Amino acid sequence: MNLVQHTFESLHLGAWVNQLQYRKFSRTSIKRSKIDLLAPLRKWLDNVEIDNSDFAHRICQLIPSQCPFEREIKLLGRTIVKIPPMCKLNPLYNEVIALRFRAICYLADICGEDVSIYC
Repeated sequence: MNLVQHTFESLHLGAWVNQLQYRKFSRTSIKRSKIDLLAPLRKWLDNVEIDNSDFAHRICQLIPSQCPFEREIKLLGRTIVKIPPMCKLNPLYNEVIALRFRAICYLADICGEDVSIYC
Protein backbone atom coordinates (compact mmCIF):
# COMPACT_ATOMS: atom_id res chain seq x y z
CA MET A 1 0.00 0.00 0.00
CA ASN A 2 1.47 3.34 -0.97
CA LEU A 3 1.14 6.62 0.86
CA VAL A 4 -1.51 8.06 -1.47
CA GLN A 5 -3.80 5.04 -1.17
CA HIS A 6 -3.40 4.97 2.64
CA THR A 7 -4.17 8.68 2.95
CA PHE A 8 -7.23 8.40 0.69
CA GLU A 9 -8.69 5.47 2.69
CA SER A 10 -8.12 7.12 6.05
CA LEU A 11 -9.59 10.42 4.89
CA HIS A 12 -12.56 8.78 3.26
CA LEU A 13 -13.32 6.62 6.33
CA GLY A 14 -12.76 9.55 8.68
CA ALA A 15 -15.17 11.75 6.77
CA TRP A 16 -17.79 9.00 6.76
CA VAL A 17 -17.50 8.45 10.54
CA ASN A 18 -17.65 12.18 11.22
CA GLN A 19 -20.82 12.50 9.14
CA LEU A 20 -22.49 9.69 11.07
CA GLN A 21 -21.49 11.21 14.40
CA TYR A 22 -22.72 14.63 13.28
CA ARG A 23 -26.07 13.22 12.17
CA LYS A 24 -26.52 11.31 15.41
CA PHE A 25 -25.59 14.36 17.49
CA SER A 26 -27.86 16.73 15.59
CA ARG A 27 -30.88 14.43 15.87
CA THR A 28 -30.52 13.90 19.61
CA SER A 29 -29.83 17.55 20.32
CA ILE A 30 -32.99 18.63 18.50
CA LYS A 31 -35.18 16.12 20.32
CA ARG A 32 -33.80 16.85 23.78
CA SER A 33 -33.74 20.62 23.66
CA LYS A 34 -36.42 22.17 25.83
CA ILE A 35 -37.08 25.83 26.25
CA ASP A 36 -38.05 26.86 29.75
CA LEU A 37 -39.77 30.22 29.40
CA LEU A 38 -40.08 30.61 33.15
CA ALA A 39 -36.36 30.06 33.83
CA PRO A 40 -35.55 33.78 34.25
CA LEU A 41 -38.41 34.21 36.70
CA ARG A 42 -37.38 31.08 38.61
CA LYS A 43 -33.82 32.37 38.82
CA TRP A 44 -35.00 35.78 39.99
CA LEU A 45 -37.18 34.25 42.74
CA ASP A 46 -34.29 32.05 43.88
CA ASN A 47 -31.96 35.06 44.03
CA VAL A 48 -34.25 37.37 46.01
CA GLU A 49 -32.36 38.31 49.16
CA ILE A 50 -34.27 38.92 52.34
CA ASP A 51 -32.43 41.53 54.37
CA ASN A 52 -35.28 43.43 56.00
CA SER A 53 -37.72 42.22 58.64
CA ASP A 54 -40.62 44.22 57.16
CA PHE A 55 -40.04 42.61 53.77
CA ALA A 56 -39.85 39.16 55.40
CA HIS A 57 -43.12 39.76 57.29
CA ARG A 58 -44.82 40.93 54.10
CA ILE A 59 -43.70 37.78 52.24
CA CYS A 60 -44.93 35.52 55.03
CA GLN A 61 -48.31 37.27 55.05
CA LEU A 62 -48.78 37.19 51.27
CA ILE A 63 -47.76 33.58 50.61
CA PRO A 64 -50.02 30.98 52.29
CA SER A 65 -48.42 28.25 54.37
CA GLN A 66 -50.39 25.43 52.74
CA CYS A 67 -51.57 24.69 49.25
CA PRO A 68 -55.27 25.60 48.91
CA PHE A 69 -57.28 22.41 48.63
CA GLU A 70 -59.05 21.20 45.54
CA ARG A 71 -62.80 21.57 45.18
CA GLU A 72 -65.54 19.89 43.27
CA ILE A 73 -68.70 21.73 42.33
CA LYS A 74 -71.61 19.29 42.22
CA LEU A 75 -75.17 19.62 41.03
CA LEU A 76 -77.66 16.86 41.79
CA GLY A 77 -74.87 14.48 42.77
CA ARG A 78 -72.88 14.97 39.57
CA THR A 79 -69.56 16.75 39.41
CA ILE A 80 -69.86 19.77 37.12
CA VAL A 81 -66.47 21.38 37.66
CA LYS A 82 -63.37 20.07 39.37
CA ILE A 83 -60.88 22.71 40.49
CA PRO A 84 -57.37 21.27 41.01
CA PRO A 85 -55.19 22.36 43.93
CA MET A 86 -53.74 25.80 43.37
CA CYS A 87 -50.19 24.52 43.82
CA LYS A 88 -50.59 22.31 40.75
CA LEU A 89 -51.74 25.29 38.68
CA ASN A 90 -48.78 27.47 39.64
CA PRO A 91 -45.58 26.48 37.80
CA LEU A 92 -43.53 28.62 40.21
CA TYR A 93 -45.00 27.08 43.36
CA ASN A 94 -41.74 25.51 44.58
CA GLU A 95 -39.79 28.75 44.17
CA VAL A 96 -42.49 30.79 45.94
CA ILE A 97 -42.60 28.37 48.88
CA ALA A 98 -38.79 28.43 49.06
CA LEU A 99 -38.94 32.24 49.22
CA ARG A 100 -41.45 32.04 52.07
CA PHE A 101 -39.23 29.53 53.87
CA ARG A 102 -36.21 31.83 53.52
CA ALA A 103 -38.29 34.70 54.94
CA ILE A 104 -39.33 32.60 57.95
CA CYS A 105 -35.73 31.49 58.51
CA TYR A 106 -34.58 35.13 58.35
CA LEU A 107 -37.14 36.17 60.95
CA ALA A 108 -36.33 33.26 63.25
CA ASP A 109 -32.54 33.07 62.90
CA ILE A 110 -31.41 36.64 62.22
CA CYS A 111 -34.14 38.71 63.88
CA GLY A 112 -34.89 36.23 66.67
CA GLU A 113 -38.65 36.68 66.30
CA ASP A 114 -41.39 34.17 67.04
CA VAL A 115 -42.60 32.77 63.71
CA SER A 116 -45.31 30.47 65.07
CA ILE A 117 -47.99 32.78 63.67
CA TYR A 118 -46.82 31.92 60.14
CA CYS A 119 -46.83 28.14 60.59
